Amino acid sequence: MRFGLKTATLATALTATLMLTGCGTISTMAKLESGAGAEASRMWDRWVEGNGDIAIATTWERKVAKGVTPNDIEQILKQVATERNMKDVGTLPLSKELEARTGQKQKLLTVYSFCTPTTARRMVDFSPHMAAYLPCRVTVVEKEDGLWLYTLNMDMMVKMGRKLPSPLKEEANAVRDTIWEMMERASKGEI
Repeated sequence: MRFGLKTATLATALTATLMLTGCGTISTMAKLESGAGAEASRMWDRWVEGNGDIAIATTWERKVAKGVTPNDIEQILKQVATERNMKDVGTLPLSKELEARTGQKQKLLTVYSFCTPTTARRMVDFSPHMAAYLPCRVTVVEKEDGLWLYTLNMDMMVKMGRKLPSPLKEEANAVRDTIWEMMERASKGEI
């Protein structure tokens, strides 16, 4: 009899917890951008394919075509930023810094940072936690098979969260499109 009472109590507590969690989930889902579930599913798939590596799930990557040089990549990133009215806010040449510290040649690792200040301010006003994602970055990484580009999955930012008010939604999408264009053009060497 005691076993049955413990089991029934545990089952009741578990059911209540699931119902409360479900209500919160349903309430939150109503506040999300259209397509949030599909984007979450894509991220989940990438997380599983990446053996639990959260960075794989939350980033975009592009292999750079043969013949495209680091200088080409830098020129293209900065050109797209200028064309799309995004500010170049800095370059962090990590491999050069490591070479200076060690005296040994390093594989290329350079971080390029870009920002649209008014959009950044509005995004942080909307959600202060977004400050952790500033500025937008594109990183060039030299691997055994050549150069690669990496950046934050901007679809996660504009499609998975709470509904963004206008004009922030349009501005955030413009930033997303700019980063996408940077990755596409730089990976192909399209000056």
